[in-house]
This record gives sequence, structure tokens and C-alpha cells, in this order.
Amino acid sequence: MGLQVVRSDDRAPRKLSVAVYSRISTVGHGQDSTMQTRELIEYCERRGWEIYGCYTDEGVSGKKDSRPQLNRLMADAHARRFDVVVVWRFDRFSRSVSHLCRTLETFRALRIDFVSMMEQIDTTTPAGTFVFHVLAAVAQSERETTVERVRAGLRNDRAKGKRLGRPTKPVDVARINSLRASGQSWRSIASMMKLSVGTVYAAARSHNANARCA
Repeated sequence: MGLQVVRSDDRAPRKLSVAVYSRISTVGHGQDSTMQTRELIEYCERRGWEIYGCYTDEGVSGKKDSRPQLNRLMADAHARRFDVVVVWRFDRFSRSVSHLCRTLETFRALRIDFVSMMEQIDTTTPAGTFVFHVLAAVAQSERETTVERVRAGLRNDRAKGKRLGRPTKPVDVARINSLRASGQSWRSIASMMKLSVGTVYAAARSHNANARCA
């Protein structure tokens, strides 16, 4: 009777590596980032995930797209140093729907999942992916609404006869000609009058051309 050799694969599935992000707007006013971080770490441990690192912005508004620790997290994300980003709530990560959706698009391109613990949104699941698409649609609608409001405002201003664009700054052409006659360069005249060289030159040329045609 021959011996039967049974091979067992002892290799366990790789644990997901997680980046934990937390944020508080003000420091010393009853807000404490350690509460968010502690609950997020406990959540990850329950799911069997390994913590790659914790990123905490304190005293920074969620309306700002650029924050020290968020920037560090995004740099590590592009380096593919973790598989999942976990936050306490959406508004801790961003208060802008468009910024949130742009970031989630980046994560998806990098094959990094996103979890918001309190809202129970998890892009590792089909339901979480569906919510992401809904958010993306909302962000697109928000952008289109903003563009249409700007265009409507411009149409209304034109209908009222308002002049659009930057207000024209008066140029003292007589002074320009006087300074040129004294031997000043275009650059030095522009510096003295706090105008661009192009503006000074164009104003003088236009005035002189009109004077010749008069």
C-alpha cells in the first residue's frame, strides 16, 4: 500500500493594508482627533486589516483641498503603499462633493478602496460602488449647475448693458510722452506708472496715431 502525499498550502491570503485619515477643524474646543483615529483602528482590526499609517489634520477646514496630512496620504496613495483608505465620516475627508468625487476617482484609478465608517459606505462592496456612482453624478450635476448660473448671470448683465471684463485703468498718455521725451525707456516708464510695458507702449502709439490723423 503506497503512501499518499497530501500537500497543504500554508499561504494565508494577504491582509489589506489600510490608511486611516482623521481631521478636526479646530483645536482645543471639544474636538479630539484621537477619538476618530481610535474608532477607525478598532474598525480595521475587526475586519482583519493591517494599519499602514494614520494621517491626521488638526485645525484645518474640510473645504480646503490641500492639507498637509491629506497631501501626504495622496502621495502615498500614488505610490500604492496601501489598499484602502478609511475615514470616520465623509465630511472629515472633504466638505466638497466635487473634491470628494475627484479623489474617489483617483483612488479607483489606483485600485484603492474607500470606506466611510459612520455612513457605512464601502467601495469594496457592490453597494458601496453604487453609492460612489451616485455621488459622481451629483458632483457632475453640481458643476453643470454652477456653469449655467455663471452663463445666465453674464447674459443678464449684457441685457442690462453692463460692460463685462476687467475695468479699464486710465492711462496718462501726456505723462508717458513727457517721460519719453526726457529719455526714459518704456520699461522705466511702466515701472513709474505701475503699468505693464505693453499697456504703456500701446497707449502712446494709439494716442500718437490719432493725433496724426486729426
